[in-house]
Amino acid sequence: MLLQKGQALDFIPKRIVSLVPSQTELLHWLGLEEATVGITKFCIHPTEWFRSKTRVGGTKNIDIAAIKKLMPDLIIANKEENVKEQVEELAKDYSVLVTAVNTIEEAFQMIARVGSLTDKESVATELAAAIKKEFSSIIPLQQPLPTAYLVWNKPYMTVGGDTFIHDMLTHAGFNNIFSKATRYPEITVDQLRSKNCALVLLSSEPFPFKQKHIDELQTQLPGVKIMLVDGEMFSWYGSRMLEAAGYLRLLVERFKLEY
Repeated sequence: MLLQKGQALDFIPKRIVSLVPSQTELLHWLGLEEATVGITKFCIHPTEWFRSKTRVGGTKNIDIAAIKKLMPDLIIANKEENVKEQVEELAKDYSVLVTAVNTIEEAFQMIARVGSLTDKESVATELAAAIKKEFSSIIPLQQPLPTAYLVWNKPYMTVGGDTFIHDMLTHAGFNNIFSKATRYPEITVDQLRSKNCALVLLSSEPFPFKQKHIDELQTQLPGVKIMLVDGEMFSWYGSRMLEAAGYLRLLVERFKLEY
């Protein structure tokens, strides 16, 4: 069954399968070492889990047979990360929580929900409070910098205004020039020019941008600042946000000196 908003379980899960990398990391933070039995091949954090836990395919190509062998009593999926039809197939036999995280506030709601379902409410509450404290120390740029955040190459793809990454950018004072778009639209270099883009952030995931991609873009966008950024810091909602706050704070301080 698909768990509805606020719906509780009448048991404490003892066999959890996570289909979302950032939420796998959250389960580790909550102390669910024994209860978590399955993860995806992209759940690279923590490393000890990546090495020891049973892998059940990728986020977009879940190995349903492998999941069934694990006999889970809770599966944690995500609306954006996972394929709807595969999740619905699993929900015929198992309790499935499908999260939807498009803002920082929704990330806090997700942390609380997972904590509640796994009998880790107090740890989840402490984590959320710690993240909020860290994020409160970020003093955003006073003059928002016209920014494009690219997640894919050939074609170039960016983030729209209804994404978690957009909310992270906004919180730090970066003005997403594609905020009126939705999800992850394809864009062109001409659009970057026409929108007077001052900063292009090239993410390390899902496409692994490198220095050579900076060089390619720089020839077409002279005068525009182009740099690589850690995609996990912008897109991993959950316990990674503790570290992400410091990352954003340093990034903001850097641009306060440059602009």
